[in-house]
Amino acid sequence: MTNPLRAILIALATLPALSTTARADDKGLVPPPGYFEPAGASGKSKGGAYICPEIPTPYTESLDFPSKYEGSGKSRDTLNEQADAEYKAKTKPVNDFEKGVAKIVGAYMDSGKPDALACALQWYGKWADAKALLGDAPNHTGRSVRKWTLASASSAWVKLKFSASKPLAAHADEEKKVEDWLSQVADKVKSEWDGNADAHILNNHFYWAAWAEMSTAVATNRRDLFDASVKIYDRFASQADRDGYLPNEINRKTRALGYHLFAIAPLSMIAAFAQANGVDLASRGDHALKRVAERTLQGFDNPKLFEDKAGAKQVIEGFDEQSSKLAWLEPYCSVEKCTGNAAHKLDQSRPFKNTRLGGDVTSVFSASRG
Repeated sequence: MTNPLRAILIALATLPALSTTARADDKGLVPPPGYFEPAGASGKSKGGAYICPEIPTPYTESLDFPSKYEGSGKSRDTLNEQADAEYKAKTKPVNDFEKGVAKIVGAYMDSGKPDALACALQWYGKWADAKALLGDAPNHTGRSVRKWTLASASSAWVKLKFSASKPLAAHADEEKKVEDWLSQVADKVKSEWDGNADAHILNNHFYWAAWAEMSTAVATNRRDLFDASVKIYDRFASQADRDGYLPNEINRKTRALGYHLFAIAPLSMIAAFAQANGVDLASRGDHALKRVAERTLQGFDNPKLFEDKAGAKQVIEGFDEQSSKLAWLEPYCSVEKCTGNAAHKLDQSRPFKNTRLGGDVTSVFSASRG
């Protein structure tokens, strides 16, 4: 090797490494195009003032909640009604906050009403001021609640952050406060759901944590969260088998189909947000997302596929709620071409809404497709 060539190679080796995920040349992380729509563009606005609901008491205690599958076997698929009731009672303020911010942000985006925006800022502001959701989480359920709530809060906030109406322009201090809080919660989530986890435990919970990280990454322009989210997505892409099944969800026996449906939602959102930043995740794992999505949709119509695979009759809960259960079709069909049954269900079941995907997903993804 000549000395000049060696010198060039050494110089190249000392250059700062570029991200292997987000584009190196953009000025900030962004959501898919439909998130830039102005408030009121949907034409859904109704007359009269917006009445702001009462804000739930910020949850500042330890996130110590029982699992609804308390006492269940290894498959964790048998509902414990007493534990479930206790879980719902203890998490009510958190659940009310999740659903509330999604609805209030949605009301602003539909109407453009200043009082709806003021309401949303009050809700976020009160929980941020209280440093809610930052307590210790001594168990799996508490850690799960933290990342689900972050996913809801950050994905709704992204709508305010990027709307062409610029609703946060006159609220810089509130914007910073809320985003600092979301970022702190995200740090907890990132540490609790490590992308290096053993393969046998990496399941839908990690995918939801990755979606919480991705939505917060875009809300706060944090590339470390973006990269952490992509890392977990890549673990998913390596785990999906050739027939479109996820082994760790199949292990849930009677709830294998339900957890495939639950898993595909955050994965589809991650892929759509990554695509908006120049990163093609959908093709990874030889289009793992498409395999799992198609198999899951087949199972939605014919649960016997999953009964045969999991060796257990499937528990079908809420499958009639297509607006929520199939909301992932909007982001999924923005990264993979949907035809046949997927396209039919997309048109048949709109509008799609899912709190943990930010509320109304049809409004942003149908706008993205034009």
